[in-house]
Amino acid sequence: MAEVILMPKLSDTMTEGVVAEWHAKVGDKVSEGDILAEIETDKATMEFESFYDGILLHIGVEKGGSAPVNAVLAVIGEKGENIDDVLKNASANATPKEEPKEEKLSPSPEPVAAQVVKEEVVAPVAASTPLPAPVSSGNGRVFASPLAKKMAEEKGLNINQIQGSGDGGRIVKRDVENYQPAASFAGPVGQESFTDVPNSQMRKAIAKALTASKFSAPHFYLKMEVDMDNAIAARKAINANGDVKISFNDMVIKAVAAALRKHPKVNADWMGDYIRYNNHIHVGVAVAVEEGLVVPVVRFTDTKGIAQIGEEIKDLAGRARSKKILPEEMQGGTFAVSNLGMYGIEDFTSIINPPNGCILSVGQIKQTPVVKNGEIVPGNVMMLSLSCDHRVVDGAVGSEFLQTLKGFLEDPVRMLV
Repeated sequence: MAEVILMPKLSDTMTEGVVAEWHAKVGDKVSEGDILAEIETDKATMEFESFYDGILLHIGVEKGGSAPVNAVLAVIGEKGENIDDVLKNASANATPKEEPKEEKLSPSPEPVAAQVVKEEVVAPVAASTPLPAPVSSGNGRVFASPLAKKMAEEKGLNINQIQGSGDGGRIVKRDVENYQPAASFAGPVGQESFTDVPNSQMRKAIAKALTASKFSAPHFYLKMEVDMDNAIAARKAINANGDVKISFNDMVIKAVAAALRKHPKVNADWMGDYIRYNNHIHVGVAVAVEEGLVVPVVRFTDTKGIAQIGEEIKDLAGRARSKKILPEEMQGGTFAVSNLGMYGIEDFTSIINPPNGCILSVGQIKQTPVVKNGEIVPGNVMMLSLSCDHRVVDGAVGSEFLQTLKGFLEDPVRMLV
């Protein structure tokens, strides 16, 4: 008997999904556990496995197309099986797609990827140096995956102008998706061009959540400078042992968890009609991925050592970037940390990740003259910025939390006791 596969709900906020890739075509034999498709949700692009054995008889959503949760995604059954009644019943029971409240978008009959490039001739501009040529073989053939070549052809792009990021400079799918010809390089002299890239489900979700947070939560910001000399010495001593390697970010996460244990009013969520004070500590760590930003969660952070936290963050971040992370691993955070210090950013503020009451922004460690014991000496300082939702956390509460956090980082032994 034919089995209907519906568009899965892969995250708590997912209302529709986009088929990024099919790994089988109609007529192919599939087995339970085979990767059937890649589904783009509002949080990540995830591989979707088949739950059945049989022949792929029907594809309900083509590559690049979108459908609401519980819409017919595919049908698997026996070869030659009539599935008309099955499709009719499944479509009748499917959840109807909701119309956007703020604006209505006309449905597109073709995948969005084939419509993204627009050009407009404007005032002449000066010619500029051409882009460096991509890696090619000795006979002039450009190294590119079949999918990359197909996508470039559909978009009307010259594959020879795209730089590859794969092994040996090979052009892969993401290179075509991210290719944005600069106005001064595109086309002949006198012509400018631009590329319109449709927003992914993740980018839409980020925009919706953070816009709502910024304009509904009354943010205020607290900043504090931390002396990192002792933290630098402690990290050097730990890493010199050779058994484990920790980063400054690992130390910050551990210090945050220890400070939250002493200040439970900061470890809180705004729930609308009430404030939830969490007894457990789950620290979310912002990770940049190709489509935007995700926040994997280190659960029960205060019960773990610095090395264990570091290994867990490395694993979560790696799987987030390779699209292997599970939706539940990005849910349930009670506090969030965003660190841009590795990019050379000294000081910044973050938008709160709802429903959390706070998010901590961490800048780079900077060498600077400091005053110690009445003398000016070389020092290493780091700026911390705490974004607070005033509905949840008051200024004095946030300040006390920062003072405790500063104390742990300036004397790292204290957070290990």
